[in-house]
Formats: sequence, structure tokens, C-alpha cells
Amino acid sequence: MAVRRDNNPEFIEALARGLDVLRCFEAGRPAMTLSEIAAATDLARPTVRRILITLEQLGYVRAVDSTFMLTPRVLELGMAYIGATNLWDLCRPHLKWLVDQTNESCSLAQLDGSDIVYVARVAVPKLVTLGVTIGTRFPALQTSLGKVLLAALSPAELDEVLAEPSRSGITPRWTPDREEIDATLRDVRAKGWAATDEQLAPGIRSIAAPVRDGDGCVVAAVNVNAHAAETSMDTLLDAHLPLLLRAASAISADWSAWHARPMETALARD
Repeated sequence: MAVRRDNNPEFIEALARGLDVLRCFEAGRPAMTLSEIAAATDLARPTVRRILITLEQLGYVRAVDSTFMLTPRVLELGMAYIGATNLWDLCRPHLKWLVDQTNESCSLAQLDGSDIVYVARVAVPKLVTLGVTIGTRFPALQTSLGKVLLAALSPAELDEVLAEPSRSGITPRWTPDREEIDATLRDVRAKGWAATDEQLAPGIRSIAAPVRDGDGCVVAAVNVNAHAAETSMDTLLDAHLPLLLRAASAISADWSAWHARPMETALARD
């Protein structure tokens, strides 16, 4: 049975357990019984029952026969982050332009532990090996987006991140040792962009570039993603990389300008 996960007296275990219940719903199990949720979260049935009653009253789950399902209101939790950072409004025109130029799907991601999480995306109908939507997470090291974000970390931050297990549920094809990781990230820092060729899963190759704030810090990464059966690495590097770098620069400029707004203007518009 689940035990308290943090000895900090300020830590609210009940809230953590409620979030565990929300997170246990996945694509393969949109509706779950009380017993299934208890097993998935390693929580006692009475605890899960009280959490579900609370979430149902708040509008985040609904009971359907003998099962429970998430409601669309759960989207508010994720969209609050997108809205607070203005990510979608900032990135949409630049991602759309990049998609129009490359005819490939393009995304923006940020680092969360040892994973990347997709926070903006414009997709085109293509062959796909792994489905990607807003909120999808993959192991960072095996993606071009992740390599860009990892390369921006300090040595101490990198050690801490690499020590964390991935929460993506994906078993990547490429499992480098630390020497190879360090060499790869040095190369990314030297070039200013990253590439990956079927290191995460068969058929997936991509290139990525950093998005920077007004202080020059990497705050996100943007990529062009392609299927190996349709797009060669030469096409990605020779044709698409210059376009990607242009889009990354434009997003960085808009990001910096938005966050540099005078507080009075920000409050008036928000």
C-alpha cells in the first residue's frame, strides 16, 4: 500500500494522492472501476473512493455505470500552464509557417525531469510510429528536442536529470553510456542544434533548435519531425534546418518581447 512519499511537514499527501488518481487514466483505459484505480495507484479502496467523490463534485470525473471517467474539465489544468506562459499564441504562427515550408510536423517541447513534454504542435498527415499530442512525454535523451534542452543544463543539473527515471513508458532504442552522452551534448552545444535518427523508435528522425529568453537562456526547443521512409537526413539537414533555425529565432524574439512587457500592459491585456 502507498506510503507517505515526503517527510516535509508542509507536503500535502492528500493532494498528491488526488493527482495520482487523475494521472492513472490513460489512452488504453479511459474508464476504470474503483478496484482498478486502487490497483493502479496503490491506494486503499476507501481512500480512492473519497478522492473520486471529491473529484466528481468538482467536475473532474464522472461515474458511468460501475466505472469512472475523466471529464473535459481536466483540460483546464494543462491549459492553465499554456495560457499563463502564452505559449500557444506565441508559437502558433511560427510553427504553422515552418510546417508550410517543410510539409512536416513541428512541435515545441520543454524539459520535465528526464523527459520532454510537448507544449505546442502543428501536425500534418504523415506516417507515424508514435502518436504525439500536447502533453505527450518521451525520454529526453533520445529526441532532438531533448538533446537541445539537456545540452543547456549545467553539469550539476544534468547529473540530477539523468538520475531521474523516465515517466514516459517508452523503451528507447538508443541507450548510450555517460561518455557517449557527454560527447553528444558537447556536439549539440557546438552546433547550436540537435538531430536524432531512429534513436527513440523505428522510423522517427528529427532536428531541433533552442528557443531562448531575453537573457539567452534556453526555455524550450522546437523541432521538425519526419518519418524515415519519407524524408532523408540530408533533406532534414540541408533543406529544413535553415528554416528551423529561422523559426526558432523568431519564436525566441516573440518570447523575449512578451515576457519583457511592462507589468501595467501585461495586467491590462491578461
